[in-house]
Amino acid sequence: MSLPQATVIHGKSEEILPTLSPASVDAIVTDPPYGLSFMGRDWDAAPPSEQIWQRALSVLKPGGHMLVFGGTRTFHRLGCAIENAGFQIRDCLMWLYGCSFPKSHNISKALDKAHPEKELGPVIATKVVCDSSKGGRPGFTGATHSPTFTRVKRVVEVREPASDEAKRWKGWGTALKPGWEPIFLVRKPCVGTVADNVRQFGTGGINIDGCRLPGDDPEGPMRWPANVMHDGSAEATAGMGAAARYFYSAKITAKDRGDGNNHPTVKPTGLMRWLCRLITPPGGTVLDPFTGSGSTGKAAILEGFHFTGIEQDPNYVTIARRRIDAELSEQRTW
Repeated sequence: MSLPQATVIHGKSEEILPTLSPASVDAIVTDPPYGLSFMGRDWDAAPPSEQIWQRALSVLKPGGHMLVFGGTRTFHRLGCAIENAGFQIRDCLMWLYGCSFPKSHNISKALDKAHPEKELGPVIATKVVCDSSKGGRPGFTGATHSPTFTRVKRVVEVREPASDEAKRWKGWGTALKPGWEPIFLVRKPCVGTVADNVRQFGTGGINIDGCRLPGDDPEGPMRWPANVMHDGSAEATAGMGAAARYFYSAKITAKDRGDGNNHPTVKPTGLMRWLCRLITPPGGTVLDPFTGSGSTGKAAILEGFHFTGIEQDPNYVTIARRRIDAELSEQRTW
């Protein structure tokens, strides 16, 4: 088997995908924009269009699979665009995690602020919160691309409601704490039967045995992989019973993220390795049209696959190449 090869192309997916050879990649694993304008980012204003997924379909081999992360508020739009582009939706995986913060609006507090007398209730507690900021309002970096994060701790006073209206709505907010992300598992239609397609193109199935999970008995049989993954946190596994029945990958660490990686949504390498392994045939090529800081590429190389990535932000291109090159060592040059 040849040594893994990797390249990260600087440019927009809608412009680069048409330049790739048709039916040239074996699998697509990607974490695209969710359409939530996360932390004020312009690039996250909308999920990828149907046209982008049509172009992704054209470069994927018949029977090839694609795994796509989405946001809980917008994955219906993502799924419709992918299906309308010609993919077959095979499943929707669930990535459970515990490290997150509710982005909720305190209605009681807002009512006190809007009250004509602007009364303030008595302080009942204080709490420390962390913001990502860069000379602007908390939570906004002040840059559309290539942000520099500064973690700022501040003390916030927790007050009892002052006005009667605010007291009535004490404890009411506008959002739940996020605890999972959907991942679409889709497939390009096969040519003929699955067996015909596998014989001709080497794609069409998923790697069940390569992604099995150890059971409670280390000497016992391995479990069939499920469509649920978790980060091992108490918040994610509470009430799950035997959490070992589902794929476990630790949450992202500073070492895994890498020095200078300021991308806001880096996924853990362990999770991305399992996803790449699930749908990519031996020696195959993984494509990520929304490479970000290169988590998919790093995972693909570690699994022995070739990798092609596309990323529009030059800062993230540099970070992705550095992370992937650290795994490739001297196996290739950019």
